[in-house]
Amino acid sequence: MFDRCRPLRAAAWLVLVAALAAGASLVFGPATPTRSAALAAGDEQKAEEKEDKELEWERPRFEERREERREMVKKYIAGAGLRDYYVLEAMCQVPRHRFVRERDLEDAYKDQPLPIGYGQTISQPYVVAFMTQLLQVEPGDRVLEIGTGSGYQGAVLTELTPHVYSIEIVEELGDQAAKRFEDLGYETISSKVADGYFGWEDHAPFDGIIVTCAAGHIPPPLLKQLKPGGSMIIPVGGVYEVQYLIRVTKDEEGNIRSEQLLPVQFVPMTGRAQEGK
Repeated sequence: MFDRCRPLRAAAWLVLVAALAAGASLVFGPATPTRSAALAAGDEQKAEEKEDKELEWERPRFEERREERREMVKKYIAGAGLRDYYVLEAMCQVPRHRFVRERDLEDAYKDQPLPIGYGQTISQPYVVAFMTQLLQVEPGDRVLEIGTGSGYQGAVLTELTPHVYSIEIVEELGDQAAKRFEDLGYETISSKVADGYFGWEDHAPFDGIIVTCAAGHIPPPLLKQLKPGGSMIIPVGGVYEVQYLIRVTKDEEGNIRSEQLLPVQFVPMTGRAQEGK
């Protein structure tokens, strides 16, 4: 799943960053990523041809605070070196202010985590973009998110594929997120309240798994549900330990490889994960 379209992604990134820097008006409609890359290259006919062949799905669009989202992407995400055009486009589209508490609306587009209640947080935009970029999601990929929270990460993922499945262990947050998805028009996200440690076997295997809470170890059920050729991004470490963001990949033969990326700080995974292996 990873590294499949990097040349297109890198080229399109240059177009997007240049447009952001110039303050150009970017048009992000209900186009597929392949169509976006073709349009960025100036080949409208090729874009139309590819659009016919590509998977399409409805994604909601929001005008309010659009310029703040553009500035957030330019300053904190593209400006920090992230280069995946489709991830940058997704971050420009999803209205983060609709996923935070009313008291935090003013800080919605700052690069910082914000509390969402019940001891949980919405991750800072850079981390959301970085983890999403690592997954290298393609249209049609099946992606599992562990830790729905307010739903922001899931909304970003559904900009890249319609097959997003999200699990939240805190019932109140899970119910709120499900209603928020419905209210905002994110109709392709499937969510439920459950212990994410065990994954979502009914919809496995997954091309990508993204975990937004830190576990003391990588849950074996998630490894089992990861599709050969897929990848999982997960923070690993205890509450009072240094946590590291880990990328786990499974090759076509089912062999597991893990790579330690950078130190992070996430809220802990609760439920079965706290009982140890």
